[in-house]
Amino acid sequence: MTDATTVTRSIVVDAPVDRAFNVFTEDIGSWWPPEHHIIQSMSHMVFEPKVGGHIYDVATDGNECHWSRVLAYEPPSRLVFTWDITTQWQIETDRAKTSEIEVRFLPEGERRTRVELEHRHLDRHGEGWEGIAAAVADPGGWELGLARFAHRLEGAPVGEQG
Repeated sequence: MTDATTVTRSIVVDAPVDRAFNVFTEDIGSWWPPEHHIIQSMSHMVFEPKVGGHIYDVATDGNECHWSRVLAYEPPSRLVFTWDITTQWQIETDRAKTSEIEVRFLPEGERRTRVELEHRHLDRHGEGWEGIAAAVADPGGWELGLARFAHRLEGAPVGEQG
């Protein structure tokens, strides 16, 4: 953790930068932890690949849960999106009370990529923001997500992690 209002995590994955970026964005539903959704009866996730796009969940009944906005989309090196979730783990409609996630994809040779994730401005969530910071910093937070992402890139079933 950089400071109390920022959580940083990184991982080196066995994939070229282009593939790592594409799987992180276009195939987000293949690695995102299934327990990290607000809606029940998940069908799939959508990542709209453009500034102003959204990241959202779609339920089996077709209802959508838009929980993020894409602020920067710079394939294959950088991505910034919001965390539009309240301290009660519901959708936050006040944009002033949302945090940001920046993800950088840095080549480490031709076939490996360092993925650096920074979840910042957590204090914007207002009273109780420390609970969100603790949750995303916990091993079951971004660490779990990045491990599932790495397993997805390796071709292993994402449910089988060591």
